[in-house]
Amino acid sequence: MNDWMLWIGRLAGVVGALICAVGILARVTGHFWISGYQVGTLFQGGIAAMVAGCFCFLWVQTRRHSDH
Repeated sequence: MNDWMLWIGRLAGVVGALICAVGILARVTGHFWISGYQVGTLFQGGIAAMVAGCFCFLWVQTRRHSDH
C-alpha cells in the first residue's frame, strides 16, 4: 500500500507544481484566463494538488514509522 501512495504523492506534487507554473507564467505574461478558467483558480488547484501530495507522503511516513 505504501508504494502506490508514494507514487500518488509524487504524481500529485509534480502535477501541482506544473499547474502552478502555468498559472504563474500566464499572470506574468498578462493573461487572466486560460481555457475558461481564471488563472487564480488554476493556481489554487495546483496548490491543492501539492497539498494532496504532501498528505500522501505524510501517510507513507507514518505507516513506515508505525511498522517498525
